[in-house]
Amino acid sequence: MPDRVRVKAKPRLKAFRRKEVEQVHEATLEVLEKTGVKVTHPRVLSLLADAGAKIDGNRVRISTELVETALKSAPSHIALSRRGGLRSVMLRGNKSWMGPSLDCLDYLVPLTAERRRFTLEDCRTTAALLDALPNYSWGMTFGLADDVPPELADRLVLKEAMVHCEKPMVFCCKDTSSLKDIYEMAVLVAGSKKKFIKAPNIVMLADPISPLVHSDEVLDKVIFCAENGIPHIYFGAPQAGSTGPATFAGTVVQASAESLSGLVISQLVRPGAPFIFGALATVMDMRTMVFSYGAPEMSLMSSAMAQMAQYYRLPSFGTAGCSDAKLPDAQAAAEATFSCHSSIFSGANLVHDCGLLDHGSLVSPSCMMLVHEIISMINQYVRGIRVDEDSLAVDVIDRIGPGGHFLADDHTFEHFADVWYSNLFERSNYQQWLKDGGRRFDERLRQLTLETLKHQPAPLPEKLAAELDRMAASWK
Repeated sequence: MPDRVRVKAKPRLKAFRRKEVEQVHEATLEVLEKTGVKVTHPRVLSLLADAGAKIDGNRVRISTELVETALKSAPSHIALSRRGGLRSVMLRGNKSWMGPSLDCLDYLVPLTAERRRFTLEDCRTTAALLDALPNYSWGMTFGLADDVPPELADRLVLKEAMVHCEKPMVFCCKDTSSLKDIYEMAVLVAGSKKKFIKAPNIVMLADPISPLVHSDEVLDKVIFCAENGIPHIYFGAPQAGSTGPATFAGTVVQASAESLSGLVISQLVRPGAPFIFGALATVMDMRTMVFSYGAPEMSLMSSAMAQMAQYYRLPSFGTAGCSDAKLPDAQAAAEATFSCHSSIFSGANLVHDCGLLDHGSLVSPSCMMLVHEIISMINQYVRGIRVDEDSLAVDVIDRIGPGGHFLADDHTFEHFADVWYSNLFERSNYQQWLKDGGRRFDERLRQLTLETLKHQPAPLPEKLAAELDRMAASWK
């Protein structure tokens, strides 16, 4: 009999076979060389021309050599830190780190299910909830605060998120003026520029315009991030049949070309600049004309993009835990479970939009809680089955023998806690469920959300909080 060595098989998902990955890569290079991308930014055009790209007006064609050089210079992993400088997220390989939603317009009140515009107070609430939920490793700026001046909203929501949550944050911002202020906040919280560079506590999300357009405003932000060591995600949103080809492989090719051309630009600004690859590729629902966040095709293409990132040895940005549903209901649970399962098993690194509803427009603390429980369940599955002398339990089975039971055995006491238990999903029998109040799922979800919202995040040091307030008062 062979030795029973310790083995733990972890289930994984691949959208492509190896040959197909290479075909997508070759097609991506062909698009960049043959079709190219649109760039009007003078400095970026100059950088690309000096590097050997073919410039024809605002059309830039990028050679395979330029892409390969950029891939060699970009870091294959990025460490992010929580407050205090502790490295808490390591983006590399196929390890997934889940986080909630970004820049929504509306907020779903947990107690009353009232839907209204998102406010700065709602950012404090969702940031504190994020801080309390361990299966979310990082966060985003949650919503577009409707009760503050729009020219300051991007900075103010991130400030509140950083005050009320210790985890690293991903953000969007309107221009480089905002970006500079956000960078100063992040350095202040990190303790110094040196500490920030070692393990940044923020990541910027920038979007090319599908198909294949790089706006001056976005490239200004890419340049600033590259020069200052701020990790940035370059993340297009091609819609199959609308802003991308109707075929899913074609949309993945276009998405890869958009992200890789952003990589080339960032590495020309500063070789070694931290860069995160990806795209939110989905379909246009031809019946409703919406950009679907719950479509199975979105999960499929997200898995494909994660696989391409692993091929390129780049950290990746993924999408999961979201839904086109209007409430945290059965549709939301089904769509969120499907996409979380797909993203975690395909190994997307920084996975966003957990808890987001109504195709990207609605923040729901209750849905954040629901998806957190789904992630916990999937994480248990993805750990796989450990195989060694102890877990095979041959001696235990022999000791108990036919007709016995394992309840009182020492081996059971050693391992019963390996089982996953939920604070939300109901497992009792019907009579016990009735005795405990017969609470339906939505009641249990609301109660668990309200209980968790009582969490009080650790406060910032007084001097640091005062300095953030002073900075905010100076913003124009």
